[in-house]
Amino acid sequence: MDSALSFEGALQDFLLDAQVLLSQSQECLQHLELIDNDGDACGCLNTALDTLARRATRLDLLEVAHYATVLQQLLAPACQQQRLQREALPATDACLTLLAWQLELIDPRTGQLNLDTGEQITLLNELASVLDQPLPQACAACDERGSHCTHPHTATTAAQGTHPRVSQ
Repeated sequence: MDSALSFEGALQDFLLDAQVLLSQSQECLQHLELIDNDGDACGCLNTALDTLARRATRLDLLEVAHYATVLQQLLAPACQQQRLQREALPATDACLTLLAWQLELIDPRTGQLNLDTGEQITLLNELASVLDQPLPQACAACDERGSHCTHPHTATTAAQGTHPRVSQ
């Protein structure tokens, strides 16, 4: 029973921190709408998403961890090369909005998120297209554990016997 209470407490702490990190991400995006390719805003967005993904991974919130990781990995190269164009901002905003919904819908006792991944895949594909980048396929949680990734978007690749790795 203590471990359940301790998980619930850790989950509540994560959800509070995740809201702060999401707010920071949204503020960074608003800043990027005002000042194209601002390095500080890009760095803030990258750090907030990376922190969110890592914290979600530690709690085994795989859906959120995976989504935040892929989003961060899509945005990081564009930010580093100062190529996060204004055209990518609406797609980034849509991705952050879905992340906000995911955080709201996490079961506060179990940490489960019972959502179809179709919308997140669609939004990430749209962002990847606007950024003219390939969509990262492996999730950090599976990579860190060295386990076979079973997320729906990688099931086809995994069935073919390959497990693409995304550099961190």
